[in-house]
Amino acid sequence: MTLIKSISGIRGTIGGKPGDNLTPLDAVKFASAYGTWLKENTADGKRKVVIGRDARISGEMIQNLVVNTLVGLGIDVVDLGLSTTPTVEIAVPLEHAQGGIILTASHNPKQWNALKLLDQKGEFLGHEAGKRILELAEKESFYYAEVDDLGKIIDIDDYIDRHIDAVLNLPLVNVDLIKKQKFKVVVDAVNSTGGIAIPDLLHKLGVEVVKLYCEPNGQFPHNPEPLKEHLWEIAEKV
Repeated sequence: MTLIKSISGIRGTIGGKPGDNLTPLDAVKFASAYGTWLKENTADGKRKVVIGRDARISGEMIQNLVVNTLVGLGIDVVDLGLSTTPTVEIAVPLEHAQGGIILTASHNPKQWNALKLLDQKGEFLGHEAGKRILELAEKESFYYAEVDDLGKIIDIDDYIDRHIDAVLNLPLVNVDLIKKQKFKVVVDAVNSTGGIAIPDLLHKLGVEVVKLYCEPNGQFPHNPEPLKEHLWEIAEKV
């Protein structure tokens, strides 16, 4: 069994038996539980959730399931598509959303994926909220919207650019000073979404970038966990 449930979300390996792994049924059930919790804890009216994902092979499938489950609950979805964890986090308050879901299994191997749940501040859920969502999922206490009350999908594909601009505009970031240093940096993004964000940020800081596995196609060339045995190639490049 590789389906792990916690107050911050669920993660597991793709495929297998529902309840044991992260199957389509599990993705729908936990998205339904999160959406139901959101409706319990926000004022009446349209709710909005921001969703973004990393480049894992299973990401688009999980994304489609989660997005359309929320639409079926009557919740509008701001779909960022390929994104990064902090980009989704900042987008939640900027979009005046009531919550967010990050679809990423972080440093786990490619067969894993996860739903990581955020509140209206773009922060991970507290203990009581997570406990309630797990309870709703267990009981399958869901009520879906009727046809005239379905949510809608709002696609926004430039949030990584917005995030980079926000970083560059921080008072503590001295862009001119950094450019004068003429840094050179190797970036190993294991073919996920860091390969979109980090090189672009560094280029705007005047840094010479050496890209290593920066195509966001989900084909991890090595285990993403940053352990010594996985870092020999970037170490050689440096």
